[in-house]
Amino acid sequence: MGFSAKSLYTWYRNTIRNPKYRWWVILGTLAYLVSPIDFAPDFLPIIGQLDDIALLTLLVSEVSQMLAQRIKSRRSNDLDHESTPGETTTVDVNAASVE
Repeated sequence: MGFSAKSLYTWYRNTIRNPKYRWWVILGTLAYLVSPIDFAPDFLPIIGQLDDIALLTLLVSEVSQMLAQRIKSRRSNDLDHESTPGETTTVDVNAASVE
C-alpha cells in the first residue's frame, strides 16, 4: 500500500467530517501550526512554510464547507416548517363512497 498526498487528504477530510473526531482534528491541526516541530522546519526559507500553508488551507476549506452545508440544511429545514399566510395546503385523502 503506497503513501500519497491524495490518501492523506482523503483521510483528513473523512476524519474532520466525522463528528466524533472533528474537534480533535481541528485542535491537532492548530497545535501543529503553532508548534516548532514540523515535517519541514520553518527555518527553511520556502519549504518550511509550504506545509503550514497547505495544512491551513485544507483546514479552512473543510471547515468552511461544513459550515456552508450546515447553513444550507438549516435554511431548508426552516423553509420546510414555515408556511406563508394565505397559503393553502392540499391534503391527499383516499376517499370511499358511503351508501
